[in-house]
Parts: sequence; structure tokens; C-alpha cells
Amino acid sequence: MFNTRPLAFILGSVLSKLALFMWLPTLLALFGQGAGFEEFLLATLLTHVTALSLWLLGRGAKVHLRVKEMFLLTTLVWLCVCVFGALPFVFISHISFTDAFFETMSGVTTTGSSVLTDLAHQPSAILLWRSLLQWLGGVGFIVAAVAILPNLNVGGMKLFKTESSDWSDKSAPRAATMAKRIVWLYIILTVMCMLGYYAGSDMSGFEAINHAMTTLSTGGYSTTDQSMNHFSVGAHWVAIIFMFIGGLPFLLMVYSLQQQHWHLIKDAQVRGFLVLVLGTALVLSAYLWLTGRYAWPDAIRIGLFNLISVITTTGYSLEDFSGWGPFPLLLFGLLMVCGACSGSTAGGFKIFRFQVGMVLFKKQLYLLIHPRAVVGQRYNGRHVSDDIVRSLITFIFGYFATIVLLALMLALLSLPPQVALSAAMTAVANVGPGLGDTIGPNGNFSSLPDGAKWLLAIGMLMGRLEIMTVMVLFFPRFWRS
Repeated sequence: MFNTRPLAFILGSVLSKLALFMWLPTLLALFGQGAGFEEFLLATLLTHVTALSLWLLGRGAKVHLRVKEMFLLTTLVWLCVCVFGALPFVFISHISFTDAFFETMSGVTTTGSSVLTDLAHQPSAILLWRSLLQWLGGVGFIVAAVAILPNLNVGGMKLFKTESSDWSDKSAPRAATMAKRIVWLYIILTVMCMLGYYAGSDMSGFEAINHAMTTLSTGGYSTTDQSMNHFSVGAHWVAIIFMFIGGLPFLLMVYSLQQQHWHLIKDAQVRGFLVLVLGTALVLSAYLWLTGRYAWPDAIRIGLFNLISVITTTGYSLEDFSGWGPFPLLLFGLLMVCGACSGSTAGGFKIFRFQVGMVLFKKQLYLLIHPRAVVGQRYNGRHVSDDIVRSLITFIFGYFATIVLLALMLALLSLPPQVALSAAMTAVANVGPGLGDTIGPNGNFSSLPDGAKWLLAIGMLMGRLEIMTVMVLFFPRFWRS
């Protein structure tokens, strides 16, 4: 039914890359002052051995995947990375596999929810590993959003299908070239962010490296329990700039740089994202200033920082916005599921789906007035086919149904309503912090029961892979020949 040899070969290749990155914290533990060298070495060797075994199992197989196998492979890649990425947390931090898997899933899905406490006393190797997981998860999803999901027609992603997203035998070399350019842009922007943190704030070199990786990946892991409250105003502005960049479509950035053309600015999704950020930031900053909470310069900085952190699903915290009153709390709750642009490192619902929905809404209103009119439906200069509309409607139902069902199951585990609902929203939207004292900006997920952590880990995976990619695996017909 499934051609397992290509699947094993690709999984082995992915795990081999993960094992190579494991050597970075392993060497840091060996030559640095922190602990954990033996534990990281063991985790690295186990990952290498498993990767080699899978690679040998699939060696020589022709890598030509059908649609069903691409669905399965996409989910398996994230699950395998989480299982082996969790090993250092189990070996070094001596936490349960449940907590380790939750922390790793939160990392590779760039969610940013954490069960670790007292980060200042965690080994440096563990802090670096958390940041690397988010950095790898960010670039991994960009490639998936550009090259895989459009071909699977998940959630209207076919709107972004280009020659560079076609992984057929004919176009695979072009797709691979574009993927490499995206990775290089990602690396360059990470280095720029690191230099900005190091030169423009009070961060040490180690802190700058870690926060650069978790900022551009819109992940939000920090090296301190105080998150961005621990650092100077300069760090806040660097974070604002690169969180925003992380929310932009990387494929369009590559096209704009390659062709020296303003593709990025002309894109409807980018313009919508920019208008939403600036308009909402102005309203929020005015609210914080007029209510006397902050002076005008601080109101702009703190309001803009938290707004971009939420809408790009980064999850950094600056001050405790849960105490600002009902208006900001409701605003952040709505923006929590919104997300930024498709093809970025951000999670969430994505701006383009709201825009396509508005196109369909206007068309329906026009047809109510002129029932016999023939009205086209276009978005960003492209025709929106009925196939894309069906995919979009299915995604919308699946997205919000997942949040509701997840919240109900969390409530069955005796979580308070606000905690259950905000935890479900923040997991599926890959934001990080929820609402309330327990899992809010100054809270932590460590006190939640194990069952809730597994449910939230599944929610993170489904949200990161656009819901339907995972949900289709639960459909019995998927497993029939």
C-alpha cells in the first residue's frame, strides 16, 4: 500500500541532519563550562545509528512519492524529529518523556510553550538545543509551505503553487535550487539579527545567538524566565524588526532580491499584514497611553512588541499584557489565531485566508443583488478556483473544530475554562503563552497534567502542518489500498 523504502530513506536523511546539529550543543558541553557532554553524546550517537539504519533500509530506492505518501511523510518527519530531539532533555534535565516531548514539539513547531523553569541555571547546551530546535523548525516549515503543501492543496495553499513548488521529476532541480536560496536567506537574516542583538543591546554573544535563532523563527524561546523583560530597550526594537521579517513570505523575499523587483511590496498578503500591524499597533499604543499605563514612547514600544509577538506567533513576553484590562486581552485573543503571511515562519490562520474569505463574501453580497450576474473571484491577480474554495472552507472548519474539541478535552481534565480555551488556541495557532496566571506571559505549562501536555503537543503539530495534513491520517480510507 505504501512504498516504505523511500519513506525510510528520507526519514534517515532528516535524522542524520538532526544528529549533525546535535553536535553543536555536544561540543559546547565539552569545551564550555556547562554540564551534559556524556548525555548529549549519547543522544547524538543514538540519532546517528537510527538515521543510518533507516538510510540503509531505503538505500537505492527511487524517491518518487505519491500524494498519500507525502501526507504521511510530512507528519512522520515532525514526529521523528520530536522523538529524538527530546532525548537530551530526558538525559540532562531528568524530566519525563512527556515533558521532553512537549518541549521539543513546542520547539520544532516554533510554538514557544515551555515546561522548563529556572532557565538561568539550565546547562548552556540545553539552552542552545532549544534555540536550534526552533530555528530548524522555522526553516523546515518555510520549505514545506513552499514546496509540499501547495502540491497537496491543503487549506487553499494551491494559490501559492509556482514552478518552484513543483517536486515532479521535471521541476525538482528548480525547486531544490529555490529551497537552497530560501535557506541561505534564512541564515543571512539570522546572522543580521544576532549582530543587531549583540551590538544594539546588552545581550552577551551567547544570548544574542540564541535569541536570533528564536526571533527569526518566530519561536520565542529565551535564555531567561523573564523573556525580553530581562534585556534593554535596544533588544526590544531588534526583536520587533526581525519578528516582523519572520512573518513575511520568504519565497517572495527571495524573488524580490533575485529579480531586484518589488514583488514583496506589491503582494496583497504582505500589504494586508502591514496594514493590520500598523493599524492595530496605533490603536493599542493609544489605549496604553490614554489609560495612563505608560508614557507615549513606552506605549509605542511595548504595544508594538507584544502585538507583533502575538500576531507572528513568536510568543516573547514584554510586561504582562493579561493585566492591561479587557480590551487588550480580547484583542490579543483574536490576534492569537490570526497569524502572519503564508510561507513565513509564523503559525496561525494566515492573512491570505481572511482576504480570500472577504473576496468570497463580497461576491456573495453582489450575487444577492444580481442573482444572474457572472462574477469572477480573484485574489492577488490569480483566479480562485472552486477547488481552492472547497479546500479553504474545509480548512476553516477543521481549524476551529480542532480548537473547540481540544479545549473541551482539556476541560475534561479539570482545566479552568479560560486556561483550557486559551491553551487550545495558543497550541493550534503556535503562539506560545496563553491567557491567565497559569499559562500566561509570565506563566509556564509545567503544572498541567500529562494528558493535557500530550493533547497540546498534538494540537501544536496539527496547527503547524495546516490541520488537514495530519487530520487526513485519521480517515480510515487513507489507509486502504
